[in-house]
Amino acid sequence: MLRAVTRLCVRYAERYIPNPYLYAAILTFIAVAAALIYTPSDPVKIIDSWYDGIWSILAFALQMALVLATGVALADAPLIKALLRRLASWPVQQSGAAITVFVVAAISSWLNWGFGLVVGALVAREIGKRLRDVDFAFLVAAAYMGFMVWASGLSSSIALATATHGSALNIVEKVTGRIAGFDQTIFTRYNLIPVVLLVIVIPIALCFMGPEPHEMKRVEPEVLIRQDEVPQSAPRERTFASMLEDSWLITVLLLLMGVFYEYHAILRQGFTLDINGFIFIALMLGLLFHWRPIRYVRSFESGARTVGPILLQFPLYGGIMGIMTGTGLAAIIAQSFVSFSTARTLPFWSFIASNIITLFVPSGGGHWAVQGPFMIPAAIKLRVDPAMTAMATAMGEQTANMIQPFWALPLLAIARLGLKDIMGYCAIALIIGLVLFGGSLLIFA
Repeated sequence: MLRAVTRLCVRYAERYIPNPYLYAAILTFIAVAAALIYTPSDPVKIIDSWYDGIWSILAFALQMALVLATGVALADAPLIKALLRRLASWPVQQSGAAITVFVVAAISSWLNWGFGLVVGALVAREIGKRLRDVDFAFLVAAAYMGFMVWASGLSSSIALATATHGSALNIVEKVTGRIAGFDQTIFTRYNLIPVVLLVIVIPIALCFMGPEPHEMKRVEPEVLIRQDEVPQSAPRERTFASMLEDSWLITVLLLLMGVFYEYHAILRQGFTLDINGFIFIALMLGLLFHWRPIRYVRSFESGARTVGPILLQFPLYGGIMGIMTGTGLAAIIAQSFVSFSTARTLPFWSFIASNIITLFVPSGGGHWAVQGPFMIPAAIKLRVDPAMTAMATAMGEQTANMIQPFWALPLLAIARLGLKDIMGYCAIALIIGLVLFGGSLLIFA
């Protein structure tokens, strides 16, 4: 039955889900219409908010481009490529391949969301190069399903904000005067139990979700191999320039600077891994494992080619977020759920509201800045744990990502697939996530 339902979802996704750019454009029009209907904003205010939002996301767009380019370049290093191939050699059939990709992506995403997005897609590609009887889109969908635990993990932007004294996004501290450490958010029963259950349930579901052999959309391994080939230059004359390009000394000096910075940063503030830190570490490790500067340059250029398809879509999502926050539409959605919540149900309704808002504001930090000011005072008034209410918002953000393509864009760029190729499978994962995380909030509230 699960395979039949999955097949139906896949069929509808292939028929009705457009290119991610058009998906973002349609969400833009929906946000404009909703702002006109539900907020007092006039068209000038809405369009101004949209325009401002387009440019507010440029820094993040560049960060995501570097996540992709440095991640792909690191994976192309001989040592890392050998490790990925060793990992990809374990599964011998489609279900085992999908489970392997999911588990690797889930563990990586729990540790750091940027790491999870890159590693999941790369492992899927390595398996696709080796196995012929697999549906490559199914493997990539499994990789994206692993991303559903990121906001319950160590790089959760909401959990990090609530644990950081003086953070602009620490709404819990602003309202209560106290911070909420990981012992009150990440390392709690209501958060860890659904994460563990998800890592058990999704692999079981993957065994029954995969397409039958006659339905598989195979990608020939040779195609994936050719796509990942890094062009090699012809033999060069030994000149001063070529000596610099091959000089390991340049690599060593850059690595020493990186180690020096990390050492003093850890002394000052302890070890933290935000998106900039992830990019920096991926860059340093890439330089180390490629060793010769020119080898890293060629691999980075190859990785940079995956960035192009997603650059146009990030400004559109910035515009959507601008509309949602600039007109107060996201606040209205959050406040409407608070109005009928009780002490027992506030975390659950915070979770549901988060799922809706995430469709238009797919950014953990920006999302929390909108929803938090309504949820935390309500939690205090109803005598609900504010940390649990904050984590409920984080959980909603990660489950809704299964049908929100914003975070899938980097993964799809690496896999070189379209949104409609994975959305049908991810819709099933969304249902599982809603049941597990939503149920946990109702049980432990």
